[in-house]
Amino acid sequence: MTMQIQRPSSRRGFITTLAAGSAALAASGVAMHVAAATAAAQPIAPDDYSDKWIGKLTGKHKQYFDLTSVNSGFGMVYALNFLNANNEASRIPDNKLSAVVGMRHFSVPMAFTDDLWAKYKFGEFFQITDPATKAPATRNFFYHPKEGDLPFPGSAIDKLLARGVQFPVCNVALTLLSQMTSHNAGTTPEEAKAEWKAHLIPGMSLAPSGVWAVNRAQEAGCTYCAAG
Repeated sequence: MTMQIQRPSSRRGFITTLAAGSAALAASGVAMHVAAATAAAQPIAPDDYSDKWIGKLTGKHKQYFDLTSVNSGFGMVYALNFLNANNEASRIPDNKLSAVVGMRHFSVPMAFTDDLWAKYKFGEFFQITDPATKAPATRNFFYHPKEGDLPFPGSAIDKLLARGVQFPVCNVALTLLSQMTSHNAGTTPEEAKAEWKAHLIPGMSLAPSGVWAVNRAQEAGCTYCAAG
């Protein structure tokens, strides 16, 4: 499958990563103003995000899958394997397990509904190929996949949400990336951010930052798994 995202995945800092990738983005015709985007990014208001997902981490076994790139959707595959292995090998049902797929950095496109993918040209910007058309994706096939889209159909986001998997999404990544792609949709950075927030997949939670979500999940007893 050709769903890899061609973006740096350095953990040294989101701003550093964006700056390092500026040449590649400019070559593809995308204007990148990291300094301006950083200055425009405002602290998230407390009523803009939810930490209710943390209180749902009540399972006997708890795992946090830290996703910083699309990685062909394998962050969700890891969560699927965690649930299935405990179901089958240990006879532990889903309601006794807690799985979290944290989306931050360049993985955040997977947190949005199809209309946002089309309007903001996610496939072109993030270099994500639709497995059916072999063209830049204009739909979130990780959410509601068609037959043949995913090698592991059970890893679809809608199926994992139905099994109780929690999905916190990084507000810092949402803020910067929505500003960077706002011109694709002919909107202002402020309008883009508001629209992205409004089109999170139902059941996902907006977190102040991805590293904040990692910390809170670990404090709630989750072990950590780097998921790409």
